[in-house]
Order: sequence, then structure tokens, then C-alpha cells
Amino acid sequence: MKLTKATNYALHTMLFLAVNPPNEHIGVAKLAERQEVSTTYLSKILTMLVKSGMIESVTGANGGYKLKPGWEKLSLLDVIKAIEGLTPIFDYCLGHNPDCLIQKAIESAEEKLLNELNQTRIVDLANKMNEKSM
Repeated sequence: MKLTKATNYALHTMLFLAVNPPNEHIGVAKLAERQEVSTTYLSKILTMLVKSGMIESVTGANGGYKLKPGWEKLSLLDVIKAIEGLTPIFDYCLGHNPDCLIQKAIESAEEKLLNELNQTRIVDLANKMNEKSM
């Protein structure tokens, strides 16, 4: 399994926003600089996160991005779905017999992975990060 770079940047952006003061807007330049990625590329990812309802964008001199209310409920899986969509994580042959033992094993592994990603909340990672910096 391999997630795209866009998902990697989205996950790290969400965590970065989560450890910042809740009412502070962070500009795309600062977010991009922190991850050593172009502002153009990160802007596209941020647009996807805005459209998914996870973050909000404010224009102007003091503008930027911040997490929307209720972000504490967001999991890693929520962010992955916002960027990657809902396609199966593992690519395996779907043309096999439904009783195929290999397909069943892969589907079971995928289900366990998705459950783990769904249980891992951005807020929990942010709290761990804040504890480390104290």
C-alpha cells in the first residue's frame, strides 16, 4: 500500500493546524515552508480539505487556513478519504471467485487497517506532539 504525496502533505497540514492556537489562521506560505513543498501544490491540497469541510480559508492580510469547529472528531482516515477518495487501498484481482482465500485475507487486512486509521484522531496526535514539546 502506498498513499500519495498529497495525502502525506494533507495529514501533516492537519496536524500542524491542530497544534496551533485555534483562532490563528496560518498562511499557505508558512504551511508550505514547513513541509518544503511549493505553495501552488499545497494550495490544491488545501482546496480539497476546504471542500471536504475540514478546514476553512480566510482571505486578506490576516488570512490563511484554520481547522473548522468539530475538527476534534477527525481521524486519519477522514483526511485520507478527502484526498484519495473511497477506492480500495489494496489493489487485488476482483475477478476471482468470491471464496478466494487470498482475496479474503487481503480484504480482512484492509478492514483492520481502515479501522486503525479511523480510530486514530488528529487531536490525539496533536496532544502527543504538544506533550513532547513541553
